[in-house]
Formats: sequence, C-alpha cells, structure tokens
Amino acid sequence: EWPETGRLALYLLGLRATCPPLEPRPQRSLVTWLKYYLEEDWAGSRHHGHPLTSYYQYSLGVLALCVHRKRVREEVIRRLLAAEHHSRFRHGSGSTVDTEAVVALAFTCLERERLVGTRLAAELRAATRRMRRRMVEAQDQDGFIGNIYSTPWAMQVFIATSTCQTQPAYGQAMAALLQNLDAFTTAATMAQALPVLYGRSYLDIVSMRCREELDTLTPISPELLPERPGNKTVQLVVECPEPRCPPHQLYDQPVSVPASASLLDVLRAAAAQGSPNFTFDTQDTALGPFLSRVLGLEAQQHKRSYWQLLTAPSTSLQMGIADYRPHDRETLILRLSKW
Repeated sequence: EWPETGRLALYLLGLRATCPPLEPRPQRSLVTWLKYYLEEDWAGSRHHGHPLTSYYQYSLGVLALCVHRKRVREEVIRRLLAAEHHSRFRHGSGSTVDTEAVVALAFTCLERERLVGTRLAAELRAATRRMRRRMVEAQDQDGFIGNIYSTPWAMQVFIATSTCQTQPAYGQAMAALLQNLDAFTTAATMAQALPVLYGRSYLDIVSMRCREELDTLTPISPELLPERPGNKTVQLVVECPEPRCPPHQLYDQPVSVPASASLLDVLRAAAAQGSPNFTFDTQDTALGPFLSRVLGLEAQQHKRSYWQLLTAPSTSLQMGIADYRPHDRETLILRLSKW
C-alpha cells in the first residue's frame, strides 16, 4: 500500500487546529505514524530520487510535524532542500506553486520554532525567498498564483513570512480569490482558503491557546445548487499519447446531460450511453473524487501518470470532476499524461 503521508498530515493539522483533548497518547501515536510514513515514502522509491507519493504530500508531512512542535531529522529536511535546489518539484508542464508553497511554509515553521540549527535555518530562509520570488513570477493577469487552488497556499506563504503588506502580488491574489470563492466547495479546499481570508496561515495553529478558544463549531447543511432547466451537449474526448496506446484518440462522442450537470455527471452519462462503451473509475480523496481509470487505462502513481482534465484545445481545468460544470457544446478532453 502507498504511504498515507498527505492524508495523515492534513488530519494532524486539522486535529491541532481544533484543540484536541489534553490526553496526548492518541496524538503521539499519529505523529509516530507520520514519521514512519515519511521514511517509507522516501525509502520505497529511493532509486528514483523522489517520494513515492509526491513532494507536495512529503512536505505536508514535514509541515504537520513542525506544527505539532516535533523535530524532523535533518536528512528529511535536506531532501526537500535538494529538490528545491535542483528544480524537482515540477509535474510535467504543470505549476509547482502549491508544492513550493507547502515547502516554504514547512521551512518557515522549522526556522520559527527553532527546530533546526543556525546554519540550516539560514539555508531554509534562502530557499523560502527563492520560492516566494517564483510565486510572484507565476502570477497571471487574473491575479491567480499558479491556479485558483494554489493561490491560497501562496498567499499563506506571504502571510507567514510577513511580506503580505509589501508584496503587490498578495493584494492582486486576494482580489482574485474574493471573486472566485464559489470554486471552493470541498472541505479541503475551504480549509486552504479560510485562513487567508482572516489573514492567517497554518503556522498560526502552532501558537493557538486552546483553553481560550470558544467551541463555536456548529454543523451546517450544504446548500444545493439550483437546477437549471433544459439540457446541454458536451463533446467528450479521451486521449492517450503514450506508446502503449496506438490510436492517439480513444473516444470522441457527444454526451447529452442536464444543464446543471458536472463533469462527473457527464462521465456517468457517457458510461450509460452504451455503444461505444465508455468506462471510468474514481478514487475518493480529501479533495473529492479523483479520476483513476478511463477505458480500462489506469493512472499509476509509481509510473507518475495521471488523467489530465482539459477544455479544448489545451486549457487545464482548475476544478475536480465533481466541481467543474461544463458549458453547452464545450469539448472536454481526458488525457493520460505524465507528471
């Protein structure tokens, strides 16, 4: 089984933020498991020079340990330093903003909590400055830094390093975020955006005084999106440019769905159409359903492959399959790609 590095890291961050009971034993056990996963994550793929999961999950693990004020072995930290130095965070042609932002937050936390020596702290500061500079360079004309979901991560870096007041990119990103809050519909994406809206970062969890925190959490019922009348037709295309797929285009068919349908609804409708047969599978993740298999072709993490979601001709979608709602006559492409 793959290490649950990222999922456990997010759980530990959430646990610390909700002020757990004073009994530390269950919490200590989870921290021990996370340390174990960090080692398994790396050792299992040592000959590849990268974690089994991803640098994003790996750095989330380091960040979660730091937020719990747990020391991290210097070798673990230097793996991330080396990856930053050699530009290893990139996934294919995609953005590295979210990964670099999590790494920068982890580095800032380790330095601030004095969990590393003076010399290593200086290296972490220098690396964080480089990553912060690249985040500014990655900002597009709409104000997003990388994409809509990596933007809150980048903004947390500016907050944590006390540069949000002097960096124009931060104000532009905040304006873009406020105009697109409806894109944050899952608990995981909301958890990234909410701290930023209050001028906070995940590092502020460390200094929370739990005895002074009021228990104001109340359950709410999710609002159902209004149904739009009528139908729409979406052209669904499946591409596999890899050598194992002789025909480059494996599927190209119109799919009729209700006007309010999501991409996930489009996939379900395509599977129900019959001939030509369309099949797909998903995996549940913290960010919602993840497209794992299409027409029998599986996205395999150990081969660093994934199903890329695009709207024609080549624009990557910034939402997951359950959140994105295609327009009428839009062409959607599922492309088996490398990262």
